[in-house]
Amino acid sequence: MPAKLNVNIDHVATIREARKTIEPSVVGAAKLCEKAGADGITIHLRQDRRHIQDLDLEQLRSTVSTYLNLEHAVTEEMLLIAEKFKPDAVSLVPESPNEITTEGGLDVQSNVSAIKDAVQRLKAAGIHVSIFIDPSIGQIDAAAEVGADQIEICTAEYAELTLDHEDRRSDPAKVAAEIARIATAAKYAREKGLVVAAGHGLTTKNVGALASMPEISEFNIGHHIISRSIFIGLENAVREMIDAIRK
Repeated sequence: MPAKLNVNIDHVATIREARKTIEPSVVGAAKLCEKAGADGITIHLRQDRRHIQDLDLEQLRSTVSTYLNLEHAVTEEMLLIAEKFKPDAVSLVPESPNEITTEGGLDVQSNVSAIKDAVQRLKAAGIHVSIFIDPSIGQIDAAAEVGADQIEICTAEYAELTLDHEDRRSDPAKVAAEIARIATAAKYAREKGLVVAAGHGLTTKNVGALASMPEISEFNIGHHIISRSIFIGLENAVREMIDAIRK
């Protein structure tokens, strides 16, 4: 089966929060994504609430008919919110107040105790738990140790290597090496019994090499889809990404 696509709609809220108004509607965006064939909706409730707000989570929990994946940091505040609203899945991610976007995977190896406690609480609430990590064997072992159901491989380095533009062209050798690193990590994680997802910086142009890996069963993609939607509409942008994954 082709990998599933969860559409991250954070940047719909980013546009809304730029004016602190009521549009564009996050709920409306989620409905359009589902209509276009998305398998789920992903949102990141950040501690600084720079885009998605608590009310968005509340409304999406009652309106998303596919699958709601909530990304959040390992903090008491966020764990309480997840336990209250019970999304279908929680993806534990690192978070820094000064970052523009998530800058890499969560360091599970250095924080086993705290992350294990968080995973146990979320699983006790009936929530599927994923951890966003770099494609590292050590981090995969740690994710399995803390009891995660799933890992999401951070594809930031691969995405950066494949961003062709006027000032730089992709280095085929480096791209191939990163694809191999991701493939090795995905295969190892499946052998450890973990579900494997991937995401961060992926586009219709670079997702294909990863979508061909049978171990990867889910993608979480947002920025490219929302960017494309400005020119071709949200439903078309979602369908375009689905086509890229399936091909």
